[in-house]
Amino acid sequence: MRLTDFWERLELALGAGYARSWASDFVIADLGGRTVMQSIDDGIDTVDIWRAVHAELRLPASDR
Repeated sequence: MRLTDFWERLELALGAGYARSWASDFVIADLGGRTVMQSIDDGIDTVDIWRAVHAELRLPASDR
């Protein structure tokens, strides 16, 4: 998944105004106790980040 696709999906899920803030502040256990931004900086694949976000937010299967 391209990073731009990831951000589009996160903005659809949380809203454009909140997605980046949430990505910077919210720690996700499935990402090893990292935020989305830390995970991106650490080189974790965006598909794996999206899966963790999807599970954390309990988004519908259609958003996978």
